[in-house]
Amino acid sequence: MPSIKPSRRTVAAGLAGAVLLGLAYLGVSPEGTMTVPDGAAPGSLTTEPCDYTTESGTLAADCGTLVVPENRRDPASDLIALPVTRIRATTPNPGAPVFRLGGGPGATNMDFPQASRLTGTGDVVLVGYRGVDGSRRLDCPEVAASMRNGGGIADAKTLPSTSKAFELCADRLTGDGVDLTGYSIVQRIEDFEAARTALGYDRINLISSSAGTRTAMIYSWRHPESLGRSVMVSVNTPGHLFWDPRTTDSQFGQYTGLCRADAGCAARTPDLAASVRDVATAMPQRWGPLAVKDTNVRVLSQYALHHNGKSQAPNSAPTVLDAYLSGDTGALWAMSVLGDVVLPDSLVWGEFASFAMIDAPANRRYYDAGGDPGSILGNASTDFLWAGPSGVATVWPDSPDNTDYRTVRPSDVETLVVSGEIDFSTPSQLATQDLLPSLSRGKQVVLSGLDHTYDFWEHRPEASKHMLTTFYATGQVDDSGFDPRPVAFGDVPMSMSTIARLLIGVAVGGALLGLVVLALIARSARRRGGFSSRRSAWIRALTALPLGLGGWLLGVLVVWTVNPDDYVVSATAVVPGVGALIGLGAYVAWVRPEWTRKVRRRGLVAGAGAAFLGAALGTWALPGLAAPLTAVVGAAVAVNLVLMFLRGSAAGPAGA
Repeated sequence: MPSIKPSRRTVAAGLAGAVLLGLAYLGVSPEGTMTVPDGAAPGSLTTEPCDYTTESGTLAADCGTLVVPENRRDPASDLIALPVTRIRATTPNPGAPVFRLGGGPGATNMDFPQASRLTGTGDVVLVGYRGVDGSRRLDCPEVAASMRNGGGIADAKTLPSTSKAFELCADRLTGDGVDLTGYSIVQRIEDFEAARTALGYDRINLISSSAGTRTAMIYSWRHPESLGRSVMVSVNTPGHLFWDPRTTDSQFGQYTGLCRADAGCAARTPDLAASVRDVATAMPQRWGPLAVKDTNVRVLSQYALHHNGKSQAPNSAPTVLDAYLSGDTGALWAMSVLGDVVLPDSLVWGEFASFAMIDAPANRRYYDAGGDPGSILGNASTDFLWAGPSGVATVWPDSPDNTDYRTVRPSDVETLVVSGEIDFSTPSQLATQDLLPSLSRGKQVVLSGLDHTYDFWEHRPEASKHMLTTFYATGQVDDSGFDPRPVAFGDVPMSMSTIARLLIGVAVGGALLGLVVLALIARSARRRGGFSSRRSAWIRALTALPLGLGGWLLGVLVVWTVNPDDYVVSATAVVPGVGALIGLGAYVAWVRPEWTRKVRRRGLVAGAGAAFLGAALGTWALPGLAAPLTAVVGAAVAVNLVLMFLRGSAAGPAGA
């Protein structure tokens, strides 16, 4: 299933600050600037020495550009460029290289800090995913915008517009010359084969995770002669690129048993699953004047339940389960807000859709059979990914490449399947039932107390390193370094209730600060009889940030209370407040009482107009949480340019 994974060092306070201040952009990797080199041929690879940062420090690497056809079924296909990074082995006698296949879909394949755990066996190679990391990126801003402009990211009134947004995105990309049927798993595998050949490797090993395991499966079916050994962590089996509510409920059953065995959790509820169901069934609509978006809470819950590791707060199971057990509607409201901020921009939606079409028939069968049978979290998470029964599966182009790979096929590639005991995203029983019987040389390890992919990497790093390197070197499985990890139900560094109050406190405090700064400028100007031109310029420059952010946070409060269907960094939330406070602040610092009414009126109208226009242009300059900051810059620059022009062009006192 798709993985939405913040930085390992992300904590609740950091995320809350990012939500409010716009100082971090949570989402997928930024759009690449790769281009196809002039005269490059398909399969060509150019590299140069570089460094790669891992959890163990910086390692020597080679970075390069791989050129491949966009669609190998079309002899006249365009060429696209993909990044390739080879992290050099740290052993004098390296074995077969390890090629990494990360999760998603819709996420980069170039971020692998754990690579240092594998360089003792051989090179580690990262090949960028087509549609995400290369010269053509399948961004769908229409989809993210649709998710935010409704009663929730997967609300019944949102899904039709999101489905239409996927259709519009497909039409736009196709009109731009993108062949969407070329962005299949099969084409991705051939990219890896092109990299393997260009780098001169005979056989390679694979390390795959989550949705990347699907690529590893098909790789073993198409090119078994190219593979030595394959490790699949958190296996996504064919037909399961969505959440089956029945399976999710069975995982809740496991958590309920673990809760009963934990004194602190058992004291809060006799039946954890029933308590969560009670809250989800009667989800509050408001926390005082603030709207709670039902589907936001449900989808964020599903993703949060991917992890129970301490380093994943607040995207961890204990934090979210605490929110359900707290009885505090504010905790649910915080989840609703975080859902709006984090989820819509979490994936490259066009690449997700192209990859996911391999499971489109299974998705249609799921909805045709009635979808959710009345589970705890319902259909919201699958609706979020697929835009409902009339969404991705029906409006996105399917690739002929998918036809032969929609069911499990036999493989004799030596394979280790690693599963977490309480994995909410890719439950271990699916790998056991659906995949393991087809692996003639397959082995499965189910790790006690672990959840999805990140738990494997985060819990006992030396144990994962030893197990992987031993398997790659010998084919033997040694998981003795892993010990059972109990779910730390009571270990919630910052609760959602606290985050809710931080969100409100920062929004109200920031808005009040902006208004206080404006009042202080006006009071000082009145006492001094106006400012000199130099002092005025300094005041306008130094107060732009608190005024602008205060204006934006006023807009945020309006969105949260009056217009919850809007988004906190939309133009309607950002521009009015930023333009008004920066425009007024700059005007008050600029104007002098001895000037004529005409001059003062002209300055007010022109300055306000410039501030609003600059804020609007700044909002559109960069997406997401960067928009308020660029709006502040745009408004400040525009209003000061206009007021400087008026000062310089006006005669008499207007030129003061």
